[in-house]
Amino acid sequence: MTSPMYIHSVPVFKQMLTALKTILAQAAAEVAAKSIEPDALLQARLYPDMFPLAKQVQIAADFARGISARLAGVDVPVHEGKEKSFADLDALLAQTLAFLESVTPAQFEGGETREIVLRPGTPKEKKLSGQAYLANYGLPQFFFHVTTAYAILRHNGLDIGKRNYMGTY
Repeated sequence: MTSPMYIHSVPVFKQMLTALKTILAQAAAEVAAKSIEPDALLQARLYPDMFPLAKQVQIAADFARGISARLAGVDVPVHEGKEKSFADLDALLAQTLAFLESVTPAQFEGGETREIVLRPGTPKEKKLSGQAYLANYGLPQFFFHVTTAYAILRHNGLDIGKRNYMGTY
């Protein structure tokens, strides 16, 4: 039997990041077709104190890699987060999806009881079981950033809807 920790993480990340990759390709095509400066979308925000589109995508990818790695008991892939273009974000999502393909369901066995330490060695350090980490922290964070990236593009006129957000399932 495949670990529930795997079932409730990796396939979800793959579905949503693949959908986000498709949406970003649509945005890049629209920017090119309409001669819009790419940064008009890449640096767009829903509110001044929120991160721009590019950062939302980076963080969503970071959460997908980090959650999967921690639950699988492998090193979290290091990524610099210096993407500046739609092509850079596409490459980031491709690398993240490749990493997700590399982790196996067997690596997630026992992941629900694995101790996950957030912000180790700081006053904000928090220890969670793998189950609590995934359900109460990781997935909500991941979905927040994917949804915000979608909302930024939708707010800026990209012709996308719920079907685009959900992708293929």
